[in-house]
Amino acid sequence: MTTKPRARRFRIRPTPFAEATARPAGGTDSHFAPAAPDDGFGAAVPDAPARARTGEVKSAREAALDAEIAEIRREGLTGRQLRTARRVAQRHGIAATSDFDAVRLLRRQGIDPFERANMLELVVPEPTLPAAADDPAGKLPQTRRTAPAPAPAEGAAEAARLRDIMAIQADLARRRRRRTTRLWARLGAFVLLPTALAGLYYGHIATPFYGVQAAFVINKARQASASPMAGLFAGTGFASSQDSINAQAYLQSRDALARLDRDHGFVRLFENPKIDPLQRLPPGASLEAAYRLYQRDVQVGYDPSEGIIRLQVSTPDPRKSVEFAKALIGYAQEQVDQMTQKMRDDQMAGARQSYEKAERKLAQANARVVALQQKYKVMSGDVEVTLLTSQISALNAELNRDRLDLQQILSQPTPSPARVGPLRERIRLIEGRVAGLRARLTSNDGEGASLAQVNSQILAAEAEVKTRQVMLSQSLQALETARIAANQQTRYFSVGVSPVAPDEPTSPRAFQNTLVAFLVFAGLYLMLSMTASILREQVSG
Repeated sequence: MTTKPRARRFRIRPTPFAEATARPAGGTDSHFAPAAPDDGFGAAVPDAPARARTGEVKSAREAALDAEIAEIRREGLTGRQLRTARRVAQRHGIAATSDFDAVRLLRRQGIDPFERANMLELVVPEPTLPAAADDPAGKLPQTRRTAPAPAPAEGAAEAARLRDIMAIQADLARRRRRRTTRLWARLGAFVLLPTALAGLYYGHIATPFYGVQAAFVINKARQASASPMAGLFAGTGFASSQDSINAQAYLQSRDALARLDRDHGFVRLFENPKIDPLQRLPPGASLEAAYRLYQRDVQVGYDPSEGIIRLQVSTPDPRKSVEFAKALIGYAQEQVDQMTQKMRDDQMAGARQSYEKAERKLAQANARVVALQQKYKVMSGDVEVTLLTSQISALNAELNRDRLDLQQILSQPTPSPARVGPLRERIRLIEGRVAGLRARLTSNDGEGASLAQVNSQILAAEAEVKTRQVMLSQSLQALETARIAANQQTRYFSVGVSPVAPDEPTSPRAFQNTLVAFLVFAGLYLMLSMTASILREQVSG
């Protein structure tokens, strides 16, 4: 398999000198008759004039061929494309004088020289040439005779090709216009029309609302510290986030809505027929519908970094907005007070009960001491013992003196009976008195217990009184400690920003809301179109 060899064709034109030498003078032999001049394309032309010519004059056909080749040159074909065209021409048996002529002849026959199918058929089997008579082996160079290619219907093929190209271009343009029309129709139906309706509503139909803002904080009491450095680690004065979150949750609850409606007529305000239908509550609306509207128009936010609770209330009436905001702030303050009061009461309940019990026990101990004193008619056992002891000591001293006097009288030779009798009687009485006093100290008398028993009962009662006093003091200290701890749990409600009625409506913002609506509808359309394209591709694949 080899490629066909390239061959160049040369045209030999007769000159006046050749004609003169070829025609003998005065001869009329037909063998030497001059042949008709050839233009190189096998067509006979009339005899050239006998006069001499200078230069080379091209015919109209040659000029047209040169013009076609020049047009092909202006196409800017690469060397690779020209070589490919020459191979395709050789494959189809077309004799071309140059690469550009090969492109021209192939296009004349309706063959695209740059088509992929033609490029794959460039290598063809080598044709077998007939051997010459004097070269039986066929080794000498042979002249290749190519039959002239049949003249195709050049105009009809080119016109058909142009018609096909124009039909394809018209079909592509028609499809492009149809797709563009459908795209704009979908955009208008799903994006532009809803955006226009949203802009019409926000600009001309929506009822203006007046929003008021308020801010408040919940503070806690700080514990006094003797150390000046303790305040650096005590933290901020804001309450814990749990208290603020509880207040926020209460303001956003149905309980707050019910109380606001009961006290200030929240639902009745939004049932006004002057409000547009999208923001108006129908008559006899359910609690859930009112609660959804309450969540939309009452916004409560908590900033944990600053500890501030922000409240925003929007209503069609600016005075009602301020009234609702103040009412909600009051509800939050009452809720915080209730939570802290319950906490304080729970912390002080045990300490207060212990103190009251110690106080009752001390009163009972004091009452027992008084009862014993009244029963035994003594103020104190120690005092009574001291008195009896002093009496016994005095009587013993008198008894000793009387006994000495009696011994002195009896020591005389003739004691006087008048003096000895009374003295002995006196001694006997003093001894009886001392015995009675001693018996009163240690043994029971006829009226009750002994003084030792009375003293022990009174001492026990007094000891119980002292114990109850100590316990009462400890209970009182515990009560004070609990009171201090309860005071530390106290929350203080401070309003930082008071609600003020605005003089212009804060909503709706027509331009911003319309722009947001456009972005939302455009995003939805883009998402749905991409989803549909992916599904169509998956199904077709």
